[in-house]
Amino acid sequence: MKTFRLLWLLHKWAGITLGAILVMSAVSGLLLLVKKDYDWIQPPTQRGTAGSPEQIAPLHRVYDAVFAVGDPRLQSEADIDRIDFRPNKRVFKVRSKHDDLEIQVDAVSLRTWQPAVRTSDWLERLHDGSVFGAWAHGYVMPIVALGLVFLTITGYLVWLWPIILKRRRARERALSRD
Repeated sequence: MKTFRLLWLLHKWAGITLGAILVMSAVSGLLLLVKKDYDWIQPPTQRGTAGSPEQIAPLHRVYDAVFAVGDPRLQSEADIDRIDFRPNKRVFKVRSKHDDLEIQVDAVSLRTWQPAVRTSDWLERLHDGSVFGAWAHGYVMPIVALGLVFLTITGYLVWLWPIILKRRRARERALSRD
């Protein structure tokens, strides 16, 4: 019975210790799964002007269109984290390094849409722990993942142990009667 009690205690305290982080990761993961369904999580991708591939504006013109918006978080190339191109919608998504900002640019007409916050980027950092720093992403979250595996295994053992023990005792009683 000592082994069962030790497993139960380890399972209990690992669950208590890791529970808050696991809930945070689960909730942020759920929100990331539905991010395209809610505009407050991720701005919807606009539809640009139809045109041939030859009509798509070169990158330096996309830069000019973004900088012309005048947002202080996007004033130079150093402020740009990445530019995603959606060919089917003819839209460039220009993402700032600051405040999870995104400006969408029509790939043909260079029309810009209002800057929008990408809450999904913050949720991704929360989900993988990097919102707390590189140390949390690199050390804490792998421990949490291993902890989840540990909780799963010990949970099954703690659940099955009494069932197996009960069946074994019933067999022993049946054999001793024979």
